Amino acid sequence: MTPMHRDLRLTAVGRRYGFRGPWVLRGVDLVVAPGTLTRIEGANGTGKSTLLRLLARLDAPSEGRISGRPRTAYVPERFPSALPFTAAGYLAHLGTVHGLGREAAARAADTWLERFGAGAYAGTPMARLSKGSSQKVAVAQALLADPELLVLDEAWTGLDAAARTELERAVAERTAAGGAVVFVDHDPRRLAGAPDAAYAVIDGGLERRTDPPGAPTGPVTVVTVRGAPGGRLPPDAVRIAVSAEETAPGSHRLAVPASRSDILLRTLLTARPPWHVVRVEPPFPDPLSPDSGSRP
Repeated sequence: MTPMHRDLRLTAVGRRYGFRGPWVLRGVDLVVAPGTLTRIEGANGTGKSTLLRLLARLDAPSEGRISGRPRTAYVPERFPSALPFTAAGYLAHLGTVHGLGREAAARAADTWLERFGAGAYAGTPMARLSKGSSQKVAVAQALLADPELLVLDEAWTGLDAAARTELERAVAERTAAGGAVVFVDHDPRRLAGAPDAAYAVIDGGLERRTDPPGAPTGPVTVVTVRGAPGGRLPPDAVRIAVSAEETAPGSHRLAVPASRSDILLRTLLTARPPWHVVRVEPPFPDPLSPDSGSRP
């Protein structure tokens, strides 16, 4: 997977539609760093989708500056499903647009359709797909070329429970690999405890909602692993973890948000050489909570 090497930065950005139209956003400053997950909140009509379109470079700011050009994929709130392709054909076509060879694009299309439980609809024309199946294609098209920045506007809407879980897993994989993800979702429980930062769009501006990146939030799983003495943990594992300490030569204890524990385990077990997982402790409460108590 491709990491994002530079920040995407919005500086004093404003956006309005029409030369004399009202300002939808104004004075927005935002930094999206590699390997981070950012949640955007706000009431309906406040400008969340406008902000996401600016991040995806689909709209240009009316004032201010956007710097950094990560390779970006976007899932819009409303996906245009009436397209002259089958589901697999559409994904394979987009894969070639993103620079994949035809065979690689076809393989990626099949892989993502299967992951989201839509493999049976690979040959179905897009116009005949149900809303839920169409949304699976919308999500798959954004993921198939390993984007450096993934922008999701209500991407979970219309997905069944298994597909929603799979999308959360894909988001964790993206950030673990050094990509950045920015998302809007109406459900406040979506990826609870996982975002590195959350912002609210209020009166056309952007206000920070959470603690600085790296601060643990939500339940935490503790994983104890063992490798060769002197061995270094995989960089992706260190990036996912809230903390990592070497408890003995070759043994490490990592704390990770519970929502990302399966990604951490997969990263450790597929490393070369693989790490031996000694123990996985059940999720502890939020370590910042005064009611969390002490860990054993």
